[in-house]
Amino acid sequence: MKYNREREAAVEAVREAARLCVDVRKSLVGAMEKEDRSPVTVADFGSQALVCRRLKSVFPNDPIVAEEDASVLRGGEQTAMRKTVCEFVRAYAQADEGTICDWIDAGNGDVAERFWTLDPIDGTKGFLRGDQYAVALALVDCGEVKVAALACPALPVDMEEMESDCGVLFVAVRGEGTQAMPLVGGDGVDVRIDDPAWRFAESVESSHCDFDAQQAVARAVGIVSPSLRMDSQVKYGAVARGDAALYLRLPSPEYPGYRENIWDHAAGALIVEEAGGKVSDMFGRPLDFVSAAQMEDNRGVVVSAREIHARVIDALRDM
Repeated sequence: MKYNREREAAVEAVREAARLCVDVRKSLVGAMEKEDRSPVTVADFGSQALVCRRLKSVFPNDPIVAEEDASVLRGGEQTAMRKTVCEFVRAYAQADEGTICDWIDAGNGDVAERFWTLDPIDGTKGFLRGDQYAVALALVDCGEVKVAALACPALPVDMEEMESDCGVLFVAVRGEGTQAMPLVGGDGVDVRIDDPAWRFAESVESSHCDFDAQQAVARAVGIVSPSLRMDSQVKYGAVARGDAALYLRLPSPEYPGYRENIWDHAAGALIVEEAGGKVSDMFGRPLDFVSAAQMEDNRGVVVSAREIHARVIDALRDM
């Protein structure tokens, strides 16, 4: 199996990072002040440290393009934050503070012919709210996303049984399909978008998208059920396993110049494509994960079951 070592490393990395995030949320979020974002900051840094440590131990020459850097932790003003991050990281890997900061900064690489891209916590508001979030990791090689791992600690194993166990890990290798497995460990099962629930997924936060336009597009293709609102790339996982037939992220009119970051979509895109779905921007163009950290030439994101994708793009053109 090509990319077998990369697949194994990605699964181990996001699983360990997700466990740290669960630890942080259990320990810190319940005790925080309303406006205090420190728990998600601790989890962001800790997650990135563990993932970069794991990847660099196996693929030392691969750049990692990630969201965080440790400069804020290295200064004297953030001593308490640094010590807290290191305390959580040391539950999984023993190291001094300088080494842990170096692991975080290993994510400051550049886009190259082969590189990894990481969002250590995608869905920070969901993390703080007690809702959905994800650890998202993808390998880009020779112009394509080749491997993706998406850990979803708060996602129910069965969306129709919301009280079911939570914690799902999706993994995909290009040309080899998508599997879902329990986050705690165990065998994976193949997932396919064969008979999806006839509803669409969208973000919780209004600043992230254009709710009115998304509702209009969904109606245009015959989806009238209330949307499934979820934070983070968990929405890609929901489409991949058929919890929704469509995920729309259309640009908010309040932020017309906004461009998406590659780490917010690369892992999820491959997971959906390998499950039989289709991913593009709102004009039907492929998402560009290879030119820069931001997708300058793409606007919006459309993720769907393959059979309705063209209809969605047509509906967008008619708006």
